[in-house]
Amino acid sequence: MRRVMGLLLGLLLLSGCGAQSIPKSVNQVEASVAEVTNQYKRRADLIPNLVKTVKGYASHEKETLQAVIEARANATRVSIDPSNSSPEQIQQYQQAQGGLSQALGRLMMVAERYPELKADRNFRELQAQLEGTENRITIARQRHIEAIKEFNNLVTVPPTSWTNSLFYHHEKMAQWALDDAEQKAVEKAPEVAF
Repeated sequence: MRRVMGLLLGLLLLSGCGAQSIPKSVNQVEASVAEVTNQYKRRADLIPNLVKTVKGYASHEKETLQAVIEARANATRVSIDPSNSSPEQIQQYQQAQGGLSQALGRLMMVAERYPELKADRNFRELQAQLEGTENRITIARQRHIEAIKEFNNLVTVPPTSWTNSLFYHHEKMAQWALDDAEQKAVEKAPEVAF
C-alpha cells in the first residue's frame, strides 16, 4: 500500500513539474517559427504577380521594381532552422524580411502615383492579398513571441525550471526583435497627407 501511495505521489509531483510541458513548449515554438516562415513565403510568392501587374503601368519605375525583386530574392535566400536557431540567425532573417517590407512600401507608393493602376481590378486584388498577408505575418509573429515567452517561463520559473535544470538543459530563447532601422521607422509617427 505504501508503494502504491508513493508511486501515486511521485506521479502527481511529476505531472506538475514540466516533464511534459517543456517538450510541448519547444514544439510550439518550432511550430510558430514555421508559421512565420510560411507567411513570409506566401508574401514572397505573391510579389512576382504584383510586380508584373505594376510593370505594365509603371514601366519607367524600374528602380523601384528592381529593388522589390532584389529584396524578395534576399528574403527567400535567408531561412531559419527552428530547432537550432540563434539570435544572429533570427536577426539576419528579420533584416531580410524588413528589406522586403521597405521595398514593398516603396512599390505601393509608386502605385499611388498611377490612378489607372489603383483602379485596375487585378492590382486591387493583389493589394488586398498583400495586406492580408501582412496581417497574417503580424499574427504569426505575435504567436511566435507568445510561444517563446511561454517557453522561457517554463525554463526559468520554478518548479518547471528545476525539471529543465535536471533533465533538459534548455537555454532561454531569444525573442523576436526589430533591427535598428525598423525600430527607428516604428518610432516615427506616420504622416498622412491628402
